[in-house]
Amino acid sequence: MKRLVSVMLSGAMLLGLSAICFASINGRQHREQRRIREGIRSGELTRREAGRLETEQARIRMYERFARRDGYVSPRERAGLDRRLDRASRDIYRQKHDVQDRNP
Repeated sequence: MKRLVSVMLSGAMLLGLSAICFASINGRQHREQRRIREGIRSGELTRREAGRLETEQARIRMYERFARRDGYVSPRERAGLDRRLDRASRDIYRQKHDVQDRNP
């Protein structure tokens, strides 16, 4: 009986931790989308730059769906998602702060 309870508790903790990981990934993706929208609204991003950044975000979402397909994101997959999100964040910053503006 004690063994069953401990197995159930560890399973619940694992599900809880994976939900937290998914939430942080989704939170980062939402923040990046908001940064892109703000760049479009302020004129810091051209249409072409925004399109490239949106495509990069779509690829990250596709990779995330691929990683989640078995219901578990391994540490290696999580590191890959984090690396892709870090790169996307840098790309957004660089595009928003370059000399190209939509409004001359």
